Amino acid sequence: MRKYDVNQKVLEALADAQSRTILFSIIKEGKTATELSEKYRIPLSSVYKKITDLEEIALVRVEKWEMSDGGKRFKVYKSRISKAEISIKKPEPAISLTPNQDA
Repeated sequence: MRKYDVNQKVLEALADAQSRTILFSIIKEGKTATELSEKYRIPLSSVYKKITDLEEIALVRVEKWEMSDGGKRFKVYKSRISKAEISIKKPEPAISLTPNQDA
C-alpha cells in the first residue's frame, strides 16, 4: 500500500466514531470483541469489521487469546497507539501517531 493510501485509511478510521471508540478504549487494557460490543452498544458484527479494518492498518493487534469456561477461544485486542494528531497541510494532511507503551 502506498503511504497516501495508508494515511487515507488511518484518517478514515479516526473519523469513524465507532472505530475511534474501539481504538481508544483498548489503550490501557485489552478487550475482546464481545466486551467492546456490550460496553459500547456496538453490534458485534460491526465491532469485528472495525477491528479487522484497524488491524489491516496496524493500529490494533491481538494481545493474547483467552479461553472461556466453555472452552471457546477469544482474541483480546490492544491498541498499538496511545495518541493520534492530525495537522492539515498541503498537499495532504499529516498524521502523527504515538506508539502505545502498554502494547
